[in-house]
Amino acid sequence: MDFSLSDEQRMMIDTVRRFIKEELKPLEDEIENAGSLDQAKAMVIYEKAKSLGLYGMNMPDELGGGGLSNMDRILCEEQFGHTTDILIRRAFGNVYEPLLHCKGEQIERWLKPAVAGTRTCAIAITEPGAGSDAAGIKTHAKKTQIDGEGGWVLNGSKHFISDGEWSDFFLVSAKTGEKEISMFMVDKGLPGFTVGKDQKMMGLRGTPHVELFFDNVALEHLALLGVEGQGFKIAMGALNVVRLAQVGARAVGKATHVCELMVGYANDRHQFNTKIGDFQMVQQQIADSVIEINAARWMVYHAAWMLDQGLDAREQIAMVKVHAAETLGRVVDRAVQIFGGMGFCKELPIERYYRDARIYRIFDGTSEIHRGVIAQSVIRKGAGLFDVNR
Repeated sequence: MDFSLSDEQRMMIDTVRRFIKEELKPLEDEIENAGSLDQAKAMVIYEKAKSLGLYGMNMPDELGGGGLSNMDRILCEEQFGHTTDILIRRAFGNVYEPLLHCKGEQIERWLKPAVAGTRTCAIAITEPGAGSDAAGIKTHAKKTQIDGEGGWVLNGSKHFISDGEWSDFFLVSAKTGEKEISMFMVDKGLPGFTVGKDQKMMGLRGTPHVELFFDNVALEHLALLGVEGQGFKIAMGALNVVRLAQVGARAVGKATHVCELMVGYANDRHQFNTKIGDFQMVQQQIADSVIEINAARWMVYHAAWMLDQGLDAREQIAMVKVHAAETLGRVVDRAVQIFGGMGFCKELPIERYYRDARIYRIFDGTSEIHRGVIAQSVIRKGAGLFDVNR
């Protein structure tokens, strides 16, 4: 396998990096202070990103997306890690792969508008009693007749739904049988569908995380995404890509950004008439950060390469999720230590990165859950998961 970058990939990375620096970075402090992104400014960055072909890059080009390979997407997602979550969503889109299961009328109603950015979608799986255990949901949908046509009645609730205030519709997982889960596209504004409070978070300022409540919400049959009973499979397939791209690659990008700030500060800050970067204890923290970032990056690239080869990369993505998330946490913690009091001060972004980094070990499956998955796979499959010659 060859992980050297082509001229086209370098140009793509440069375009994304320049857009982030010029269009998104200037908005970060405003979002952090206000706790939200002004809608007019959100539309401006969406229009600029769209004009450059940077919106919905993970979607097929025949639908108006970027048509990127998994590797190309990962290269972009790593750059996304250099900025704030809500700005990533507005500028580059958060178009979920399960929408590719749309057929017929669903394509024009939900899929194409999501790829174009004229409609925004959020995925709603997590419930108060079902976090890492995505199969433990209580929300349910029952078949019914609506105006003589088959449909569904949806009841239940969700929480921690990212981008819920912005979204026009939701991909909602619901039980359709005792051991059967299906996925539905649920438009905001339907009778009985209520968006609850924004559950304020320690980090990720500007991105709302809302509660959703479904009280006898009538859904037409068209709202069923894919095949009845295949919702869990659809959701898990989506989460695998999300774990690699939005957690693994972005964690690497964010750690890279923080490490660059850390090195710059170590070169500029003097104590005892000496640059603190000359102190061996500081050098060790920088060296450990560089080693771990590079290790995480190659793990991400390898998993993306496997997906592009059509190989099963579930265990590799679980390893990426753990290592990249925990690498980010360690790198940001070291940055706070090297910046000292200023690292704990809101005047600099380091404390923000410290808060934002903490969730990476929790969302899309905790580190503990993924370690369990990895261990069980190794016990079942043997040395093939850690020995390339097996």
